[in-house]
Amino acid sequence: MTTQIPALGETEQSQIKDIVCDILELELDEVTDTSLFKEEHDADSLRTIEILASLERTFGITLKQSELSRMVNLAGVYAVVAEAKAQ
Repeated sequence: MTTQIPALGETEQSQIKDIVCDILELELDEVTDTSLFKEEHDADSLRTIEILASLERTFGITLKQSELSRMVNLAGVYAVVAEAKAQ
């Protein structure tokens, strides 16, 4: 039996997108759920770690650095945050 992870609400997704766009210095309309941070938006590993740290502060969660490999786009970030919040 698998445990279903509750989806994030629109407010949480909006907060995440704001964080990502602020750190990557992008406009909100430049980032989609599936656009790739590194390949399409020139994000480097330092900025990805900044995103992780900001998400931890904002949502009061702990994210493992191993999750960075899943955080390649907004959809991946949403999934990682939802899983962390469910724990």
